[in-house]
Amino acid sequence: MESPICPACGCSLVRLGLTKEKAVQHNYAGKQYWFCCKGCLELFMTDPESCLAETSGLTVCPVCLAEKPVNATVTIDFNGKPVGFCRCPHCLDVFHTDPHYFIARLAWQTNYAGVFGEGIGCCSQ
Repeated sequence: MESPICPACGCSLVRLGLTKEKAVQHNYAGKQYWFCCKGCLELFMTDPESCLAETSGLTVCPVCLAEKPVNATVTIDFNGKPVGFCRCPHCLDVFHTDPHYFIARLAWQTNYAGVFGEGIGCCSQ
């Protein structure tokens, strides 16, 4: 399941509470990318290919929003699509209580405020 991850630092933008409107956007090689802050965009611009290589294998657990390498996740099928979870069995149990909410949140389709709430943290622009 796709979820926005900053291609410079690997942070889940959903976990940080950043919407598409608040995230820093940049087009590179014909593709749109979103960054958690201007500093990460500047870092990305120094060596985009290295940043993309470092973050390409990451996925985000839909429940705890932890960023994990794909090979360190548990994957289930949800409506014909693979969804990767951290290895915590609690996350799988919680997911099954309201899977549509967690999938929507993961895809930037809710108003989740993030772990930093109202703009507190390193990525609050």
